[in-house]
Amino acid sequence: MSDTPSDASPQPRQPFARGLPLAAPLRLNRPSDTWFKPALSVVAASAVPHLTLLALGRLDLVMYTMAGSLCALYGHGLPYARRARAVAGVVVSMAAGLAAALVTASLTHSTAVLVAVGALLAATQKVACDAVRIGPPGPVILTFVSSAALFAPQRLGQVPAHLALTLGAGAVAWLVCVGPALIRREGPERRAVARALDAAADRVAEPGPRTRHTAAAAVHAAWQCLLASGRPTPVRRSLERLVVHAEAAGASAHPDQDADRLRTWAALARARGPVPEPPPAPGTAAERAELYGVDAERAAVYGIDAERAAVYGIDAERAALRGSGGRRAARRTLLRSLGPGSHLLPVAARTLIGCALAGYLCAALGVGRPYWAIVTAASLYQANTTLTWNRTLQRTLGNLLGVLVFAAVLPLSRTGPLALVLCCLFFSFAAEALITRNYWLGSVAVTPMALLVLEFGGTHPAGELVGDRVLDTLLGALAGFLAAALVTNRRATGRVERALQAAAQARTEAERAYADRARTGPDGLDRARRALTARLVELREAADIAAGEWWQRALPEQRLLAAERAGHRTLAATAQRQGPPVRAPEARRGAVAPAPANGAA
Repeated sequence: MSDTPSDASPQPRQPFARGLPLAAPLRLNRPSDTWFKPALSVVAASAVPHLTLLALGRLDLVMYTMAGSLCALYGHGLPYARRARAVAGVVVSMAAGLAAALVTASLTHSTAVLVAVGALLAATQKVACDAVRIGPPGPVILTFVSSAALFAPQRLGQVPAHLALTLGAGAVAWLVCVGPALIRREGPERRAVARALDAAADRVAEPGPRTRHTAAAAVHAAWQCLLASGRPTPVRRSLERLVVHAEAAGASAHPDQDADRLRTWAALARARGPVPEPPPAPGTAAERAELYGVDAERAAVYGIDAERAAVYGIDAERAALRGSGGRRAARRTLLRSLGPGSHLLPVAARTLIGCALAGYLCAALGVGRPYWAIVTAASLYQANTTLTWNRTLQRTLGNLLGVLVFAAVLPLSRTGPLALVLCCLFFSFAAEALITRNYWLGSVAVTPMALLVLEFGGTHPAGELVGDRVLDTLLGALAGFLAAALVTNRRATGRVERALQAAAQARTEAERAYADRARTGPDGLDRARRALTARLVELREAADIAAGEWWQRALPEQRLLAAERAGHRTLAATAQRQGPPVRAPEARRGAVAPAPANGAA
C-alpha cells in the first residue's frame, strides 16, 4: 500500500472536439432485469384514472391525470422505504412544475413568454433531478408535462381543480410503486445484491480494469441499497453476508472464489425462495484473535464468521444516517451540487439555451405549439457532449419512426374512446419495455403515445400532427446539440481533480483504520472500506464524464490510473484480514451471538 506516484511528466494536449460515433449509439442492448416493473406500474397507475374519466365522459382531462400517473415510472431501483419518499417527492415536483405552467398559460398567450418559461422550467428540472440523482427517466417526464401544459388552453380558475386531478393520480401512482412491499418486502435489495454477485463473478472469470470497476460499482450500489432499506431483517442480514463475499471476490481478495457459485447465489437471491447462506469467510479463531487483540476463546464466542464485521458495521452506518448528522450531511451535499462552481451548472445553461433556441426556431417557422421541440432539446442533455450526441441520434431516429407508427395506428384509435385509451396504455407499456434495449427503440413508442394524448382534447388533422412533430424533432435536436457543443463545461476536469483528492484521502483513512484495527474494530475498518469504494466509483464516473467532454484541458491520465490501482490494492489488502467484531450486542448479557436466521422474501 505504497503512496500513489505523482504524474510529473507533461501531458499531451487533449483535442477540443472528439470524433462522434454513428453506429454504436444505435446498437441494441440486453433488456434491464427489471424492465417490466416500470412498464406494468405506469399501465396500472394510468388505467385507474383513464377508465374513471372514460366512465365520466371527461377524457379531455386525461392530460392532468396522466401527469400524476407518469410518476409511477420513478424509484424502481430503490428500497421501499426510500422509494416511498422519492416518489412522493416526484409527485410534488410534478405538481409544482404543472402549476407554474398552468398559471403562466392562463395569464399570457405570448409564444415568446411561454417558450422562455418552458426553457427555464426545463433547466430547473434538469439540475434538480441531477442533483438528487433520482435516476431514470430523469427530468424528461417532468419537462414533457410542464411544456405541454404551457401551450394548452387554460383559465386561472381551472388551475386548482386540474392540480387536484394530478395529485389524485399521483397518489394512485405512489400506491402502485410502494404496494409490492406488502408481497416482497426485500425485493429491491435482493436484486441489488444479485447484481453485485453477478458483477463479482464476471470479475473472477475475466479479471481486468473494466470488470474490476463494474464489480466495485455494483457492490457499492448494493451496500447503498441495504443502507437505505431501513431496519435489518433476517433476509437483509443474509444479503449483507452475500455482499461481503461479492466485495471480496470483486477486490480479488480471495482468488479461490468460484464464479459459478457466485452466479448461483445471484440467481437464488433474485428468486422468490430463501436467500442462500454463504459459508464463513476464511480465517481461524486464532487469526481473528490476533487481528483484534483478544483471546481465541472470545473470538470464537463473539464472532462466528468474518461477515459479522460488515453486519455490525452497516448497523452503525444506519444509525448515523438516521441521526441528524446524516441529514445535515445530505443537505450539505445537495447544496454544494447546486451552488456556485458546481459541475451541474453548465449542463443547466445548455438546457436553458438549447430549449429556448429550439422553441423560438419552431415558433418562427409557424408551429403553433412548439412544446415538442422544447422537450426534444431537453431530453438530449447527458453527462457530457459525446453522450449528448448519442442521445441526439437516438431521439431523432426514434421520433421519426414513431410518427410513422402514429400515422398507422391513428385510424384505430379514432374508432372510439375506449380504443384511444387502450392504445395509450399499450404504448405506455411498450415504451418502458423497449427503452432499456436502446433509447431510440423506446422513443418509437413514446412518440405515438404523446401524440395520442392530444386526441383526448379533440381530433386534429393527421398531416398537421405528423408534419409539426417531424419539424419539432429536427429543430429541437439541432438546437439542443448546438447548445451542448458551444456551452463549455470546463468544470468537468476540475471535478476529476477533486475526485482524485477525495480518493487519496479515503485510501489514507482505510489504511489508517487497517493499521489501527485493534482500536477501531472491524466496523470502523468496514466503513472505511465502503467509503473508499464510493470514492473510487465517483472517480471513475468523473473521469468518464470528462473524457467525453469538449473544449477542456487534458486529463491527468497517469494520475487517474495510479489512483485507481492504489485504491483497489488497498481494498484487496484490507479485505483479506477482515474479522468479526470484538463484542456483539448479545455478549454483554453473556449470550452467544446467534447467526442470522434466513427465510423467503
